[in-house]
Amino acid sequence: MIEFDQYLGFLAFLAILSIGFWLMIFLLTFVIPYWLTGSFLEWLNEKNTNKKKIKEKNQ
Repeated sequence: MIEFDQYLGFLAFLAILSIGFWLMIFLLTFVIPYWLTGSFLEWLNEKNTNKKKIKEKNQ
């Protein structure tokens, strides 16, 4: 028969496992794509501003 402290340990294990699972889902579906998209847009913006500066220097 399971004792009360073992039951609490099992519930703590399930809670930690569940938190880890949902954290990974959140990171993989929202945070990482948001970060990559922001980095890409910033890179494009920087590239366009560099092109504009080069055009202004040549004219």
